Amino acid sequence: MTQSSLSPPAVGPLARLKVVELGQLIAGPFAARTLADFGADVVKIEPPGAGDPLRTWRLLKDGTSVWWQVQSRNKRSLALDLRQPEAQAIVRQLAAEADVLVENFRPGAMEGWGLGPDELLAANPALVMLRISGYGQTGPYRDRPGFGVVAEAMGGLRHLTGEPGRVPVRVGVSIGDTLASLHGVIGVLMAMQHRHATVSAEFPKGRGQVVDVALYEAVFNCMESLLPEYAEFGAVREAAGSALPGIAPTNAYRCADGGYAIVAGNGDSIFKRLMACIGRPDLAADPALAGNTGRVAQVGMLDAAIGDWAAQRTVTEVLAALDAAHVPAGRIYTIADIAADPHYAARGMLQEVKMPDGSALAVPGFVPKLSLTPAGHRRNAPALGADTQAVLEEIGLSAEQIAALQERGIVG
Repeated sequence: MTQSSLSPPAVGPLARLKVVELGQLIAGPFAARTLADFGADVVKIEPPGAGDPLRTWRLLKDGTSVWWQVQSRNKRSLALDLRQPEAQAIVRQLAAEADVLVENFRPGAMEGWGLGPDELLAANPALVMLRISGYGQTGPYRDRPGFGVVAEAMGGLRHLTGEPGRVPVRVGVSIGDTLASLHGVIGVLMAMQHRHATVSAEFPKGRGQVVDVALYEAVFNCMESLLPEYAEFGAVREAAGSALPGIAPTNAYRCADGGYAIVAGNGDSIFKRLMACIGRPDLAADPALAGNTGRVAQVGMLDAAIGDWAAQRTVTEVLAALDAAHVPAGRIYTIADIAADPHYAARGMLQEVKMPDGSALAVPGFVPKLSLTPAGHRRNAPALGADTQAVLEEIGLSAEQIAALQERGIVG
């Protein structure tokens, strides 16, 4: 694993970008973390006392989630009670000097604090404001509470997961939140490009704007052909287990040792190589199977042929044969497989950070890989309010003013 150094100077394509993060848990913080990984100075605002609830989610080390070291790396922590007018004034001051503000509260919360886009963009017309919510800032559902799992269901994903006729299962991670985060990052970068293109005497830093991302829309945007197939043919795609309806052959095949091999033989030339590999040259030469449409019509027969071949071999034997035949295939990884995989290590995807007690913690590396301006680990995830003093001093508050705010519990 790669050992990460701590707190070197900010580098990366976003090194001069100032970001204020208002939000908690996954969607907003993941977007801000992505910006931070590539050099942005992200000030994460958290409530004093408890902080972001993610600090205590899942498995804890010394009272803090190890997930926290992933989600909040490269950020600074400012503890503010946003219910207090003085804290709201501090956010307005930070936003006036920021390039980007990220928030994932329910629509209307920011406006209730006097921190809506009307107020913030009036003070800083160059501000890009990313707003992630369950249903978006407009529409009849905008005021409903929305979590990623609900968005996955509304966006069409949950209906497709699982085995036919059984309870739709959720994906094992918060994929709806993460998809929304990535759409949000894309939106921020596009808005920044527009800002650079609109520099003028009236707008010396260019024009900012609001980036509105709904969790369900981010999921729906990845639903491929579902809508046009329904609109044109009335087709409602159903759950299909490990197969992909309308594309063949591609499935998970049980092997002799009880494991599964994922095989994707759905390209026309790949299909012929796959059939030759499993000892079925007759199927490779069958003109009825030369194209995907013909293969889909006989997918049951093809799955049976591949399955019979795989059942006589271990996963390792199946993958070795398919690799030699240049057929895309792979095993189903657990996290233990990932942590031991040499390709992950060679690509820098297995990083280590040094914890306060001196121990090392494995964390994921950085995506995507940029050849000239790569992402990097500058600092560990912060303790709650670790940077409150420094951030408030940067915007001009005196030690006495900060102490008074701390005494009243407005900052932590």
